Amino acid sequence: MNAVMTEERRNALQRLLDEHRGTDGSLIQVLHAAQSTFGYLSDEVQAVVAEELGLPPSMVRGVVTFYSFFRTEPRGEHVISVCTGTACHVKGAERVLDILEQQLGVGVGDTTEDGRFTVQGVRCIGACGLAPVMMIDDEVYGKLTRERIGEILTGFE
Repeated sequence: MNAVMTEERRNALQRLLDEHRGTDGSLIQVLHAAQSTFGYLSDEVQAVVAEELGLPPSMVRGVVTFYSFFRTEPRGEHVISVCTGTACHVKGAERVLDILEQQLGVGVGDTTEDGRFTVQGVRCIGACGLAPVMMIDDEVYGKLTRERIGEILTGFE
C-alpha cells in the first residue's frame, strides 16, 4: 500500500487523531490505525501524529522503531514469510531464502523493485510437518523445492 498523503487518507488520519486527542496512552492505537490506512508509518505520517497529539517527534519515532509490528518502509503487494524455526531450519529454510533471492532479486526484509513482493523471515508458521514452509499472504506452502517455489511464484504473475 502506498503511503501517499491523499486528501482522503489525511482526512481519515485527522478523524482518528481528533478522536484520540487528549487521551493518555493512545499513541500505539493511533499508530496501528495510521499504519492500516497508509500501509506503513512514513516520516510524514509520524510527524503529523506527533504534532496533532502534542508529542515530541522523537517519542513517536521511538515507539515506531521499538515495536516490531510497526513498519517504516512500504511492503509489497504480497508478503512472503519464510519460516526459520527449528524444523524448517533443519529442512532447508536458508536454501528457500537463497532461492527467493535468486528468483526475486531481494533478500530478507526487502521488497522487489516492482513492489509485488516483500520477503521476511518468521520464527514459526506452525506447519512443521510440511517443512520447509513459507506463506504468501495467508496461504501456506510446504515441502518447498526450487521447482515448487518457481511454480508458486508463477501463480502470482
